[in-house]
Amino acid sequence: MDITIVGDAPEIGEIKRVVQLYVDGFQGRRDKLEEAFHKEAWIFALDADGVLVTDLISDRFERWANSQRTVKSRFIAVTQAGEVASVLLGFDNSENSEDSWVDVITLIKREGAWKITNKTAAHSSRAAWAKP
Repeated sequence: MDITIVGDAPEIGEIKRVVQLYVDGFQGRRDKLEEAFHKEAWIFALDADGVLVTDLISDRFERWANSQRTVKSRFIAVTQAGEVASVLLGFDNSENSEDSWVDVITLIKREGAWKITNKTAAHSSRAAWAKP
């Protein structure tokens, strides 16, 4: 699947790098999670049963870093408008595709650095055409 770029995205490489830090953080790399996310970023996640869970993402860093899930990023779409951006991301579990997610990630550029400010996720069973 080719990535869709909406509008002019001159910093797509840096935006993707920051989002990839989030994915790589699941391999025991809490430091990458801390680099990727703004300290006050939130998650809204709809699980396979339709239950919505919300949290401060930093409260999940320890659990995510220790999960050792084999995940792969699948960049579906990127939009940048100046110093705000969004990424539609397939968060695909390489060992068990039934444990995959589709994320809408929002980022802001502040003081020259991109940070993830919000993650809205749906279990892949609820992601229609965007599931793996």
